[in-house]
Amino acid sequence: MQHTRDKDAILQLLNKVLPKLAERIHANLEPVLPLFDDYKLEKVTDTWTKDPHADDDTEISVENGNVQQVGLKLRLEGFQRAGADAFDIAKNLIFKLELYDYSVGTGKGNAWLEKQYYESWTDSEMDEVAVKWSEELIEEITQRVAGIGE
Repeated sequence: MQHTRDKDAILQLLNKVLPKLAERIHANLEPVLPLFDDYKLEKVTDTWTKDPHADDDTEISVENGNVQQVGLKLRLEGFQRAGADAFDIAKNLIFKLELYDYSVGTGKGNAWLEKQYYESWTDSEMDEVAVKWSEELIEEITQRVAGIGE
């Protein structure tokens, strides 16, 4: 049976999948965290984007099961290294929620993984997404330090 996006499906992502991904991402970023003054990794829920199929009067909320995106937001502040300008960096991991499935990526039109609601994540899928996202972040940090793309 194919499940549709609803309150329980969204809560499962927020309470089961995102925390496990956040743990893996945190572990992957351990080597770069000391380079920054502050580190925040938090769950986010988009309550602004309207479902194109929804009634205009329906409030966008997890409770109503009509949220379009959830994810993780990372913010690293105050890069500190001699000879380099201080900077902050932010990066999102976006779960784009469709009616019957969702995709995971950075939200720039790329989807690294697509899953149906309630379909279990394997350890290798968790690792793959966490590593890919962490590698992109480390590449962005490297480019900033090298003065590329400013």
